[in-house]
Amino acid sequence: MVDLKGQYAEIKKEVNDSIQEVLETTAFVNGPKVHEFQKNLENYLGVKHVIPCANGTDALQIAMMGLGLKPGDEVITADFTFAATVEVIALLNLTPVLVDVDPETFNIDIDAVKKAITPKTKAIVPVHLFGQCANMDALMALAKEHNLYIIEDNAQGIGAKYKNSKGEKVMSGTIGHVASTSFFPSKNLGCYGDGGAIFTNDDDLAHIIRGIVNHGMYKRYHHDVVGVNSRLDSIQAAVLDAKLPHLDSYNNKRRNAAKKYNKAFTNHPKITTPKTVNGCDDICDACDCHVFHQYTLKIKNADRDALAKHLNDNGIPCGVYYPIPLHKQKAYLDSRYKEEDFVVTNQLVKEVISLPMHTELDDEQIDFITNTIINFIDNN
Repeated sequence: MVDLKGQYAEIKKEVNDSIQEVLETTAFVNGPKVHEFQKNLENYLGVKHVIPCANGTDALQIAMMGLGLKPGDEVITADFTFAATVEVIALLNLTPVLVDVDPETFNIDIDAVKKAITPKTKAIVPVHLFGQCANMDALMALAKEHNLYIIEDNAQGIGAKYKNSKGEKVMSGTIGHVASTSFFPSKNLGCYGDGGAIFTNDDDLAHIIRGIVNHGMYKRYHHDVVGVNSRLDSIQAAVLDAKLPHLDSYNNKRRNAAKKYNKAFTNHPKITTPKTVNGCDDICDACDCHVFHQYTLKIKNADRDALAKHLNDNGIPCGVYYPIPLHKQKAYLDSRYKEEDFVVTNQLVKEVISLPMHTELDDEQIDFITNTIINFIDNN
């Protein structure tokens, strides 16, 4: 699904030199390279505060801890996403409230959010799924109306831009009250292990979070808040700092690959290509709203699972993200949930399939992948 070896070959010297710098200083935890990467990412995003941490799941949990959410508070999020989003809500003894998603963008459905808000609701977690922002204007308006927090799950969307109601383009992860991201190796900006970060423009919240990530300490052995041990190590920061200048190029290469995929599947009656919105109705050279962490098709009136097997049999990796809705997962079963409230998600899990998407995809590979899919669907 990703070609990390090919990507590394292109930037080998930069990565190796950056890692070597850490090895020579031996500042392996919270060293200068972490702070250097933090500042560079703040400048890239145009956000006041980036707080690095150990992984994307920690980032989301720490963001919620920083907001002071209390057990029993309700947090609304999407049913169609990876479990980490709901996992941290449950871990903090908050009450997860899962809602359906939009059938075209796969992002959280605004009408479903409106229906789910109660007096106990304290926060909404939109997931910028597959690399495209949720409807942040509508969500921020709801937050203002109901005095709620917006926590952006930006694990798949780093580098994407959102065109707001004023016509301004802002970076994903900088719009809500706080945001989290993951630097897992397969992400658009990935390290060579685990890593994550929290973003915010709120000075007071940033201060709280900086203490939480480091055992609640602002001064050594003085624990002012309940914290965790979640720090980005210096070697991972070195990798990320070497890759950050390439992020826009990486995202452009993903968009170009998506454009070629789309062209190959144009007008096929059983294949629905990804929908881009927010001023990017077509994938063009100027489009920057979608960074295609995943390129996800919907297969209609054909056997999606048989197609996945056929692709794997032909040496083409693929993924089903996600095969089971969160509301049907054993850990998150709840009598409050009614199947009629998850019509879109229940359909998507039967239809979606994600194709290889990375910076090293070439025309020959894309032709082989698309021809294999079309030939299989047309002949079965």
